[in-house]
Amino acid sequence: MTIQIPTPQEIMAPALAGASETMVLNMGPHHPSTHGVLRVVVELDGELVVNLAPDVGFLHTGIEKTMESKTYQKAVVLTDRMDYLAPLSNNLCYALAVEQLMGVEIPERAQVIRVLLVELQRISSHLVWLGTHALDLAAMSVFLYAMREREQILDIFELVSGARMMTSYIRIGGVAYELPADFLPTVDALLQVMPDCIDEYEALLTGNPLWLERTVDVGVVNAEDAVALGLSGANLRATGVPYDVRKALPYCGYETYDFRIPVGKKGDNYDRYRVRMAEMRESVRIARQAWERLCAMPPGDFMTHDRKVAPPPKQEITHSMEALIHHFKLWTEGFKPPVGDSYVSIESPRGVLGCYVVSDGSPKPWRVHFRGPSFINLQALTHMAKGRLMADLVALVASLDPVLGEVDR
Repeated sequence: MTIQIPTPQEIMAPALAGASETMVLNMGPHHPSTHGVLRVVVELDGELVVNLAPDVGFLHTGIEKTMESKTYQKAVVLTDRMDYLAPLSNNLCYALAVEQLMGVEIPERAQVIRVLLVELQRISSHLVWLGTHALDLAAMSVFLYAMREREQILDIFELVSGARMMTSYIRIGGVAYELPADFLPTVDALLQVMPDCIDEYEALLTGNPLWLERTVDVGVVNAEDAVALGLSGANLRATGVPYDVRKALPYCGYETYDFRIPVGKKGDNYDRYRVRMAEMRESVRIARQAWERLCAMPPGDFMTHDRKVAPPPKQEITHSMEALIHHFKLWTEGFKPPVGDSYVSIESPRGVLGCYVVSDGSPKPWRVHFRGPSFINLQALTHMAKGRLMADLVALVASLDPVLGEVDR
């Protein structure tokens, strides 16, 4: 099945030539409800959307091209800036692809730390989506509540990395630093209150008549069309397709964690909302299991012992000239993977995030390319919007949860 997505030029041409009685309207690129710098060219017949084309590229930063001029380890900091609401997920996908290329084994403790942090990242990202989605539809209180819990999660990221958002904490070979002493109690405090907080969000929205009016039967996508459009993440699962990379192609030991895949029935805005709310609950479950495993593990082994990619421990550098030289060469020259390529996909908060890395045997990647779920999910906007009111566009964009930094890269 093929679904045609028009270009902005195709929509604008008839109107510019005076051959159409419909009106062409630009929504954005600077608009408070586009969740980034997005231009949407809309053809309207009165208040009804006749056709629509997303126009991207206004936030292009050349991240993939820039990575070709950095060593593999130094390129990690660029991944933070793609999906800036899920930097740790971006770190993880890139690190897994390079580790696969190098054939590096990761210690179990580092794997568990990664799982715990990316699940907290998923909750944090969904909280931003929930708060801004509700704010777009004039529900102010939900935004304030969602930001309250997100601040706690950002405090945890700052605790482990020194940065609240662009952490670069997940590195090739493991994680950057050992966890601080107050990490486990701080995470425990968050996980204890989070289920009640989600109940609070749902009490405000799930049965709210105004929320139901703006989301139920709005932006419907069936399972067949969702697959044809390449949707993933909550946008796909809301149509009833139970696909989650953590279950289908497990990584970081996800096959050893107990969690469910929430799915919807209609594939409308309301189902996308319900699926993401359920996903937050499942992320709390996974994070609790990872927390329990960390409590039972001794400290240490947060980085691989493979000296091809990992620097020597700092205590060795103070008394070993060989360790100091190794550290210096690793950070100035970088390591050299074998000639080849690798591809790894993970389940990011927005869907299937893939990283393709090509090595020519030098310390810098020959090519790095990401499959950004926001870029692909945004294609569905045309399909969802046709025949709907212009006022629904705000809710439709928000329900897809795009991050334009990931779309443009």
